[in-house]
Amino acid sequence: MSNAEIPVLSMSLPKAQFAREIGDSFRTFGFAMVRDFPIDRTLIDRAMEMSKAFFALPEAEKRKYHDAAIAGARGYTPFGTEIAKDARAHDLKEFWHIGRDLPPESPLADASMPPNVWPARPEGFEGVFSELYRQFDATGATILSSIALYLGLDERWFDQAIEDGNSVMRLLHYPPLKDIEGEAIRAGAHGDINLITLLLGAEEAGLELLGKDGTWIDASPPEGAMVINVGDMLERLTNHALPSTIHRVRNPNPERAAFSRFSMPFFLHLRSDFPIKTLPQCVTADNPDRYPIPITADEFLQQRLREIGLKK
Repeated sequence: MSNAEIPVLSMSLPKAQFAREIGDSFRTFGFAMVRDFPIDRTLIDRAMEMSKAFFALPEAEKRKYHDAAIAGARGYTPFGTEIAKDARAHDLKEFWHIGRDLPPESPLADASMPPNVWPARPEGFEGVFSELYRQFDATGATILSSIALYLGLDERWFDQAIEDGNSVMRLLHYPPLKDIEGEAIRAGAHGDINLITLLLGAEEAGLELLGKDGTWIDASPPEGAMVINVGDMLERLTNHALPSTIHRVRNPNPERAAFSRFSMPFFLHLRSDFPIKTLPQCVTADNPDRYPIPITADEFLQQRLREIGLKK
């Protein structure tokens, strides 16, 4: 099975058609590839150059922005910290997290949504990534409105569910590899925690998803497209009608091992106090409710952060 079987969809399609096609892709693969999305291409290019500049800084300078007490919620997380659930080797990556800035009086402004951290270098980092976060956030909300239609909900159903949500933009750097021993790979097989993930900059080979037949499928998008995948929260909400597919970033072929890999995923989350309760229309005689006891989005998140090593 090849990535040609994962459809590349245009957001310029009529809304009903786009909703049907992305919903079908999610139901089949847990993934879709999307082009013609409303994120400024010049901004994406600028952000990618800034991400590369930050990760090229000295290790000691980057570590000034690491705070283990907040479980990687904001700022820098060093190489080799995160581990996929049930994996035995830590991932071969470092990353930076940018989240939603909330007013201090917000009841959601707690340890899981602390204020952002901004590096002194490269210059202009805060402005570029604040705007990219805003555009990611808006694009994600549009995608969710299509998913709502696909599920037979009002297209604005997700609006309140994600208002002030704990969404995180991650700047990822997978350094060049040499002398890797054992099972360590760039990103171990995992499912994402959140509702949906929007991924830019994954053109460098390596992203693969686990097919229903147990084989790994190349999920590298064509140039100008981004990958969108279902996360565990949406899988739970839809009683597995939309599956959160296991995926990984494999190590490169020898001829690419000396090159870094960069990407920018946006993990779109529910608001922390939202109760994840199975949608009634996703419960049938053949698919009874797998989750009769609701869980809040934050409880779900904290449980998973412990599983992947970011929280003790």
